[in-house]
Amino acid sequence: MLDANLKTQLKSYMEMIALPIEIVACLDDGAKSRELRELLQEIELMSDRITLTERSDSDQRKPSFSINRSGTDISVRFAGIPMGHEFTSLVLALLQVGGHPLKLDEAVIEQIRNLDGDYKFETYFSLSCQNCPDVVQALNVMSIINPRIQHVAIDGALYQGEVDARQIMSVPTMYLNGEIFGQGRSSVEEILARLDTGAAGRKAQELSAKEAYDVLIVGGGPAGAAAAVYAARKGIRTGVVAERFGGQVLDTMAIENFISVKETEGPKFAAALEEHVKVYDVDIMNLQQATSLVPGKLIEIRLANGGVLKSRTVILSTGARWREINVPGEREYRNNGVAYCPHCDGPLFKGKRVAVIGGGNSGVEAAIDLAGLVKHVTLIEYGDALRADAVLQRKLHSLPNVTVITSAQTTEIHGDGKKVSGLSYKDRKSDELRHVELEGVFIQIGLVPNTEWLEGTLALSRHGEIEIDARGQTSLPGVFAAGDVTTVPYKQIVIAAGDGAKAALSAFDHLIRSSVSDDEDVSVAAETLAA
Repeated sequence: MLDANLKTQLKSYMEMIALPIEIVACLDDGAKSRELRELLQEIELMSDRITLTERSDSDQRKPSFSINRSGTDISVRFAGIPMGHEFTSLVLALLQVGGHPLKLDEAVIEQIRNLDGDYKFETYFSLSCQNCPDVVQALNVMSIINPRIQHVAIDGALYQGEVDARQIMSVPTMYLNGEIFGQGRSSVEEILARLDTGAAGRKAQELSAKEAYDVLIVGGGPAGAAAAVYAARKGIRTGVVAERFGGQVLDTMAIENFISVKETEGPKFAAALEEHVKVYDVDIMNLQQATSLVPGKLIEIRLANGGVLKSRTVILSTGARWREINVPGEREYRNNGVAYCPHCDGPLFKGKRVAVIGGGNSGVEAAIDLAGLVKHVTLIEYGDALRADAVLQRKLHSLPNVTVITSAQTTEIHGDGKKVSGLSYKDRKSDELRHVELEGVFIQIGLVPNTEWLEGTLALSRHGEIEIDARGQTSLPGVFAAGDVTTVPYKQIVIAAGDGAKAALSAFDHLIRSSVSDDEDVSVAAETLAA
C-alpha cells in the first residue's frame, strides 16, 4: 500500500506517539476494505503503541476506521482511505490521539474545552482537494480536545450515494448534527467563532485595546507577508490583519514559477509565508475583515466585528478574488453545481457533463484537468479565440471528450431549484441563443480586486484597483498598497511579494520623514513661544 520511502517517513512519525492508541476498522468484503486493511496493518507494525481491531458487525460506514486513545473517549474517524491530500490528516490524527502536543494557542484550546453542547460533525472531502485537509484537521483536533465534539471525515468519491442524496457538489462540505454547517476552507478559529457566539464581541474589545502600530498591513497574502517581514526587520511596531492568512494562494493548486522554489502547492506556500512572518515580532490578527479606512494622523482600520485598529502608516494588500460572470443562476447555484476550483470540486462530477467558462490559461488548465475525471467538458470562451498558451491549447484539442466553443456569451445558468441542469449562451456571430445540458459549471474568467470597502476613500482605477506610484504610495499620505489589489499590471506571486517589500520600505521612509517634520514643527513652535 505504502511505498518504501513513505513507510520510512511514516515510521519516524509513529515513534513520536506517546500514549497507547487503538485503531478500530469497520470493513466488508469489498476491494476498498481490503485496501484499507492493508494500510492499517502497515501502520500497526510501525509502533508497539498501536493496536488494530476489525469489526464487521458495526453499523458504521464500511470501509471506515476510528483512532481511539486507549481508556478514554477521545476518538476521530475516517470513512474512506485518507491518502492524497488527506494523508497528512491521517498522520496528524495518529500523533494527536497518541498524545503529541497540539499546535494551538492555550487560549484557543481552553475555549474549545469550554464549549457547552454536543456536536456531531461530518465532513465530505475529496482526495485531490487542497482545501479539505484544513477542515478535516481542524475538526479532528477539536474532537480530541473536547470529546463532546465528534467528527467523521468522509471521502465523497467513495460514498457517492451519500453525496448524491445530500446533493453535495462542493468540498469540503460540513454537516453539524445532520444539518449543513458550511462549505469551503475553515480553520479551528473560524469554526470556533461560529460555535462560541460571544467570541466576536470579546475579540473586538481585545483588538480595540491594542496600541497604535507604526505600520499596519491589511491582508495576509504574499504581498502582506513580505511587507510584514521587511517592516519588522526595521524594528518598528508591525501588525497584520487579514481575513485569512495566505489569501488567494490558499486556493492555488500548483506553484511552479516562484523563483528558487521549483514546485509547491498553495497551502504549503501559504504556511511557509506565515512561518516566516512569525520569526519576527509581528502581531498577526487573522480572521478579521476590514470594513473601512479612516484617514488621520493615526489612520484607523475599522473591522466587521466592531473593533478598531490604529496605525501611523497602513499597507493595503487585500488581494483579489474569482471574478463572477454575473448571470442569472450563478449565485443561486454556487456550491450546487457552480464552482470556481476544479481541483477541489472536480472529483464530485465524475462521469458527469460540465462546462468551463474562460479560455485563458486558468480555464484551459481547468478543462484539461476535468477531462480526466468527467464524462464531457464544454469550454466556453467569449472571444473569437482561446487566449491560453499554445502548449495548453494543443493539449486541450488532443482530448476526445472536450468541445471548445468560441464567440459565446453565457447568458444564464439553469437548475431545478437544487442543482445545475444546464446553461444558455448566445452565439456572438449569429446572435442565436443555444443551450447545453450539463451538471456543473466551473468559472475561470480572472480576478476582481477586494476594494469595495475603500470606495470613496482613496483613488481607484476604473477596474477597482488601488492606484499607486512607483513607491507603492496611494492617494492618501501614509497609506501604501501592494499586490493584486493594485494597478500593477501583472498579477503574479513573485511580483506581489516584491511589491510588498517595496511598500514596507516606503512606509518606513515615510515614518522617518514624518518624525523629522514633527521635530521641526516642535522647534518652530518653541521659537514662536520664546519670541
